[in-house]
Amino acid sequence: MIRKIALRSAFAALLVLIALNAYLAINRLSQIQKSAALTLESSTIQANISTALQALTDMETGQRGYLLTGDSDYLLPYTDGKNRIGTDFASLRAGLANRTEQERSIESKLESLAASKQAEMGRSISLRQQEYRRRAFNLVGTNEGRDYMDRARGLVSSLSSAESRSFVRFDKERTASLSKALSETIIASSCLLVLAACLFGFIRYQGSVLEKEAAQSRRALAVRDSALEKLMSALSNQARSKMAAVEDNARLLLEEYGGFLPRHGHECAEQIKEAAAQMERLRQELLSPSGLNQIDQQAA
Repeated sequence: MIRKIALRSAFAALLVLIALNAYLAINRLSQIQKSAALTLESSTIQANISTALQALTDMETGQRGYLLTGDSDYLLPYTDGKNRIGTDFASLRAGLANRTEQERSIESKLESLAASKQAEMGRSISLRQQEYRRRAFNLVGTNEGRDYMDRARGLVSSLSSAESRSFVRFDKERTASLSKALSETIIASSCLLVLAACLFGFIRYQGSVLEKEAAQSRRALAVRDSALEKLMSALSNQARSKMAAVEDNARLLLEEYGGFLPRHGHECAEQIKEAAAQMERLRQELLSPSGLNQIDQQAA
């Protein structure tokens, strides 16, 4: 009984440990995926910051080329940057939605500066298109546009630094989660291995104990079978002698005193003799192998 309880307890502990290991693995995997997603998100934000600044730079390059040459082909970078800068800032805003208020504020200032820079470039290009070349150069000479770009680069640098810190933090968290998951997996697997080995050893021990108990039971049954066989033999011999005595006495009674017995007494003596003969035949049938087999079949 104690061995059964111990075996069930070991199986229950093994199942609990397997479930715990699975839970820890799923939990750690979820944390790793979350850290990886945050790291990827930070990389995407960094790319969006660079893309927005590149759009402004392309626009400024196109503006300067057109102001110097008056060739509209130089406006292609300006037009391309103008067409995509709105999308770039929209992506940047969406990426910073879950960031700190300070980062969102920097992005808002950057977008406002970008709008001012676009307005300044638009005015200078418009003057150049109207053949007011000197006025256009005078507008550029006020360094208004350069001031916008310097401030924009400063904001981009601040925002990029903040995202770099976030990236490093997320990457450290991901590395720590990986390390912790590996440690937990090793510990849990080792515990599972030890418990499984103990359980296997206990099962083998239980099997050997049951085999010994079965061997002892077989020996005890053999001893009881032998004793029972001896008892049956003794009872059979005793019953045979008694039946023989009854049959002989009934036969002698009929032979010697049959003429003096009344009809009813004579019939009783005949019945006793016949009953004794039937009992002897029945005893012999029971002791024969076929009779024993028949008894076993009826019992089954």
